[in-house]
Amino acid sequence: MAYYYNEVSRTFSEYLLIPNLTRRDCVPNNIRLTTPLIKFKKGERSPLVLNVPFVSAMMQAVSNDTLAISLAKCGGVSFIYCSQSIIEQVEMIKRVKKFKAGFVVSDANLTSEHTLRDVLKLKEKIGYSTIAITEDGSPQKKLMGLVTTRDYRISRDHLGKKVKEFMTPFSKLIVGKEGISLSEANDIIWEHKLNCLPIIDNNQNLMYLVFRKDYDEHKKNPNELLDSGKRFVVGAGINTRDYAERVPELVKAGVDVLCVDSSDGFSEWQKDTIEYVKEKYSDKVKVGGGNVVDKEGFMYLVEAGADFVKVGIGGGSICITREQKGIGRGQASAVIEVAKARDEYYEKTGIYVPLCSDGGIVHDYHAVLALAMGANFIMMGRYFARFDESPAKKVKIGNNYVKEYWGEGSNRARNWQRYDMGEDGKLHFEEGVESYVPYAGRLQDNLAASLSKIKSTMCSCGANSIKELQRTARITLVSSTSIIEGGAHDVILKENNY
Repeated sequence: MAYYYNEVSRTFSEYLLIPNLTRRDCVPNNIRLTTPLIKFKKGERSPLVLNVPFVSAMMQAVSNDTLAISLAKCGGVSFIYCSQSIIEQVEMIKRVKKFKAGFVVSDANLTSEHTLRDVLKLKEKIGYSTIAITEDGSPQKKLMGLVTTRDYRISRDHLGKKVKEFMTPFSKLIVGKEGISLSEANDIIWEHKLNCLPIIDNNQNLMYLVFRKDYDEHKKNPNELLDSGKRFVVGAGINTRDYAERVPELVKAGVDVLCVDSSDGFSEWQKDTIEYVKEKYSDKVKVGGGNVVDKEGFMYLVEAGADFVKVGIGGGSICITREQKGIGRGQASAVIEVAKARDEYYEKTGIYVPLCSDGGIVHDYHAVLALAMGANFIMMGRYFARFDESPAKKVKIGNNYVKEYWGEGSNRARNWQRYDMGEDGKLHFEEGVESYVPYAGRLQDNLAASLSKIKSTMCSCGANSIKELQRTARITLVSSTSIIEGGAHDVILKENNY
């Protein structure tokens, strides 16, 4: 006989938070939004912690390298989509890892016998202008000099001019020695008004480059999420079909964390994928699983070795899985049940498995509800698709700018691997739609506004951290009429014409 859940499947919009006492220390500047991304043992700290509880969805319209860089600057993580070739996904990961670092291994090198033409060609390819000149043109060989845009003038120097004729030679460079700290390197940069400081070993071999712009960026973005090498943290989606070919290349590229991209994670294919990653690469990369909506699904993925579990089926703004297949659950109900299972597992084993709430976020306060109900961080697609940094095209419709937004289960994305049923490789019907979202500008500006609302809500709840919020939050169900009462009503709104 079928099993029946007697409780109604509920969404975030059916709940409100009841205020707790706002203490004097409960002010926005004191709110800590750090949260664990991957599992850890009782008494220990998670090896990977987010500075803000947001990650971007593994979608073609959302998570490319540009958005990954912007979100990492703000303290979150992007999971770069896997519905593209392995080579393309790997290149995106590499661009994120190379964009900012304390000590950068130079991958843009020439010899002194190359020409200005070679310099311009390489500059166009890599997108930045500082080029190390080494003995044989390979990284970490004897440093002969540096070339920047200050060393040549395209209007006067002929393209065949040899690099040795215009480079800044080693004898005129200020350099640091291997073993120097990042703080000491930055002091040298400021003292000598440099843009770049080469770091060499005792044999004059180039080891690293340290850039002034990295220091400036860090000061502007104190919440930056960096790895042990001071590079941005970045995630990647993987699927249950080509993981044996895709994962090794992503690991080589330096990816920090993986997530199996699937609409329904309660499957043997996902178990196989997670077990492969844990067996082959557990010391190099972590992997999350999902999506699930109940205790059984959560336990299945945890026992397979998942480092975090993603919760939610059918709640995304462009997702029509519930409509097409009748599969899913209200996001609030799903998070509540899975969080309870997670806490029981923690009490039993001493292992804490973070939860990612994926879908169902309409308003910023829904994020606070998801966190209060037990989620550790939130994955969003529509929210991030609106910004300049997303890969989707910006178009004008009427008098308004919008950005294109499409689901991975739409005919446009054709990400059949996400909906893999273990047979032929094709999408038999759509589980996502194509749409537009209102264009919203820069990620950093919008995220700052959202975080401000979230911190204000947490202050009203008397919680200075996500952990405290989960321990002390009081949550109430609301009626449809109380939802209407919560907005502007029984008034004639003014139109602002200024």
